[in-house]
Amino acid sequence: MTNFSTWLLAIFMVMFWLFRVVIALCTQFSVDMLGIVAYDLNVEIIISFLIVICIVLVIKRKLIGAFLYAIIYGVYFGQHFATNIVPILQKTTTLTVDISMNLFSDFLAIILALFVVIDMLIDKGRKANPIDKKTDWYYKNEKYDEELKKRDSREDKNEYKFY
Repeated sequence: MTNFSTWLLAIFMVMFWLFRVVIALCTQFSVDMLGIVAYDLNVEIIISFLIVICIVLVIKRKLIGAFLYAIIYGVYFGQHFATNIVPILQKTTTLTVDISMNLFSDFLAIILALFVVIDMLIDKGRKANPIDKKTDWYYKNEKYDEELKKRDSREDKNEYKFY
């Protein structure tokens, strides 16, 4: 993880995970957290454990982790987002503070998941050609390689006796 954007996304993933854990705890103990609630507490707990695995996979730059993260958040938060935004757009229900905060939370989750997948797909050096500035000067230096070949091409004039 050499990109600054990747580090930021990983930090946001952890922060949003902690936020959802706090929301699940507040829902469990019936504490009002600006109207934000866990939609299904059992599913939220299962998702919390799955997201920890996805975060580790994303930090290790595994593409499967980003896709799982996007699928989990897309299904869980996307379903709630779609079912609540359509009646608001059709003007059959009114937008309350509770619904707007939940919709904002859903929107953040979906956007974060999309950004993680996009960042993983755009990162060209993810696996194919990782760059390490500490050792590339030595191993990828063609001038130094040619010099080594010249030195190694000399004949060994010493006579070794093996008994």
